[in-house]
Amino acid sequence: MKLKFCGAAGTTTGSQHLLEVNGQRILLDCGLYQGRRDDQHEVNCCFPHFDPASIDTVVLSHAHIDHSGNLPNLCSKGFEGNIYATFATRDLCQIMLADSARIQAGDVKWLNKRRKKKKLPPVEPLYTEQDADGCMRQFVNVGYGRPIPIGDGVKLTFLDAGHILGSAQVLLEVDDKDDGKKKRFLFSGDVGRGDNDILQDPVAAENVDFMLMESTYGGREHELPTGADDRIAGIINRAVERGGKILIPAFAVGRTQSLLWVLHQLFEEEKIPDVPVFVDSPLAVNATEIFRLHPECFNKQVYEFLYSKRNPFGFEGLTLIRSVAQSKALNENHDQCIIISASGMCEAGRILHHLRNNIESPRTTILFVGYCAEQTLGWKIRENWKEVRIFGEEYKLQATVEIMDSFSGHADHSELMRYFEATTGPKKKVWLVHGEPTRSEALCDALKEVHKGEVSVAELGKEVVF
Repeated sequence: MKLKFCGAAGTTTGSQHLLEVNGQRILLDCGLYQGRRDDQHEVNCCFPHFDPASIDTVVLSHAHIDHSGNLPNLCSKGFEGNIYATFATRDLCQIMLADSARIQAGDVKWLNKRRKKKKLPPVEPLYTEQDADGCMRQFVNVGYGRPIPIGDGVKLTFLDAGHILGSAQVLLEVDDKDDGKKKRFLFSGDVGRGDNDILQDPVAAENVDFMLMESTYGGREHELPTGADDRIAGIINRAVERGGKILIPAFAVGRTQSLLWVLHQLFEEEKIPDVPVFVDSPLAVNATEIFRLHPECFNKQVYEFLYSKRNPFGFEGLTLIRSVAQSKALNENHDQCIIISASGMCEAGRILHHLRNNIESPRTTILFVGYCAEQTLGWKIRENWKEVRIFGEEYKLQATVEIMDSFSGHADHSELMRYFEATTGPKKKVWLVHGEPTRSEALCDALKEVHKGEVSVAELGKEVVF
């Protein structure tokens, strides 16, 4: 068996790992690389580490764009095989990949206007909505815990990862014809924290021989345990006293739904005053509807809540906004309210308009509930830069900035260590991916102290044989 690290090695984006076994090429994830514009286009467009037409099968851990976002491009460039995913992941990809195509079309339109002024040739988006729709026809849905052959001597089982709706660990049982040995290979995907407000806990895999593991929060602990309702209640109550809007940049899938569930509970328990809540993101609105279709992913509390014929993600005073006209009206509305809007890192989407209109008001509260990559607008606001650039113009940061990492969908250092220990088997070789270098190294050092097997940090483009 051979494994090549084609993305998310030395960074947290662009997850792609190529496994070669028994003459087959299996791609684990096909995410978009998100970084500097020039680097981003070259990496995403050209697949520098493999020929898309040479891939036999794709196995997708979950629907986040850094794991699924380059599938339409892969298919349009010659990949014709099956894309294996859980039922919920497939449904989320249906809306997320189309949304990604629309965002690219908008970005390219804006970029081409600038290129035209400089007398440069126009550029094309990576893929269109039609490409996104076309790749959906190659999806094959597989339930959790249901082993299925996906190639010669290779059997796939998805195990719940507890990260977002439908997220999975990828367990491959392999009869390796090169050396005649049976091997159990686990790709963690992104690992959830456990005790999630909505989702079930990650399932512990058994008898693992080789492991490809994420390291996003290596060496870092979240500030609070999951379900820290009192903390968010305090933040909202203080923000209400200031009298301004409460802006919550949140990823449309996962984070938004967790927020709605927690806010629902806080309103019912009268821990926060009745303040109008708006979800201003078409993708988040669509994703929330999909969440209700997949109770198999919910923990016991939310499952029972749903089957008592109550909507976990809906309550009095909540308005879901799809149209541009409604979004513009919300920007012009100066009444106090809570606005949940994408994107979580403030790099695109409607949150930018809300920030532009409110960031210079001391009455405004900006609440971050998740990870922001370095140098993104969200990261700069979290770091309390005095001025930030929005839509090409400088704005003074005078709003109050609050941070709650308890809503993170990623396990922190201690939780990753517990996840690793719960995964049984010899784990002869462990490769760490999906982490900034300092994070991966920190987790690597910690694992070496407690584990006898070989642990290393993956290097982009490197191949390992096992």
